[in-house]
Amino acid sequence: MTHPFEIEQEIVLPADPEQVWEAIATGPGIDSWFMGRNEVEPRENGTAAMDVGGHREKAVVTAYEPGKRFATRTGTAEDGRFMAFEYLIEGREGGSTVLRVVHSGMLGDDWQDEYDALRRGWPFHLHTLREYLTYFAGRTGTPVFAMALPGERPARQVRAALARGLSLPATVDVGARAHAEPAGLPPLAGEVTWSDEERCEVRTADGLYTFHHGPGPVLMFHHLFGRDADAAAAATGWQQWAAGVLAEH
Repeated sequence: MTHPFEIEQEIVLPADPEQVWEAIATGPGIDSWFMGRNEVEPRENGTAAMDVGGHREKAVVTAYEPGKRFATRTGTAEDGRFMAFEYLIEGREGGSTVLRVVHSGMLGDDWQDEYDALRRGWPFHLHTLREYLTYFAGRTGTPVFAMALPGERPARQVRAALARGLSLPATVDVGARAHAEPAGLPPLAGEVTWSDEERCEVRTADGLYTFHHGPGPVLMFHHLFGRDADAAAAATGWQQWAAGVLAEH
C-alpha cells in the first residue's frame, strides 16, 4: 500500500540566484554537492538522470524557469511509488538567496522508515550545498561513490571504527580535525563540518568528504574539486581504506 508524503526545507545560501540555479539545475552543479553523477536536459519535459553506484534513475523536468523554479518527477512504478522534487529560488539583498525545497510523492509499505530517512537526509544535503557555495563557488566537483560492507558489526562499532580511521575521537564534534591516508591517494586533512548518528562530513582544501555509517553498508559520497581528480581511482582507494579500517577494529 502506498502512502503520500511531503518534506519541505528552506535555507539561506551565500550566493546569488544565478549561482544557486547552476548548483541545483545543472548536471555539473548537482554533482558538486548531492549524490552520484547527474545529467539535466535544460528544458521543461527534458530528462534528468542520477547514477549512483551503477543504479540509474530517470525523471522528467516538470518546471524549468532559470533563476526561479526547477522541478522533476520520476515515473510511477507499478505499485504507485514516485518521487517529485521542486526547488524555488528567491534572491535577497546583499547577494544571498533563499532556497525552498519540496520533496513529495508516494512511498511503499515501509513508508515510515523511508520517510524518516528522507526527512533526516535533507538538512544534511542542504548543509553540503551551502558548504559548496561558500568554499568552492565557481568550481565543479567530481563525484565519487564508494561502499564497504561492515559485516555483522553493530552501527556504533562501525561509527567508532570510522572515527578512529579518520583520527577522530569516538564522539565526533563539528570543528574537529580529521586525518586519513588512503593508499594511492593524497592524504585527507580537514575539518568536520557535520556529525550525527548516521553521517560525518569533512571539508578539506580540495573536497567535501561524506561518510554514511549506518545502519547497513558504509557509503562514501565525496566531491573532489582538484583539477586532476580521478573518480575511479578515488572510489577504489576509499573503498579499500574503509574495508581496511573495518577489518582492523
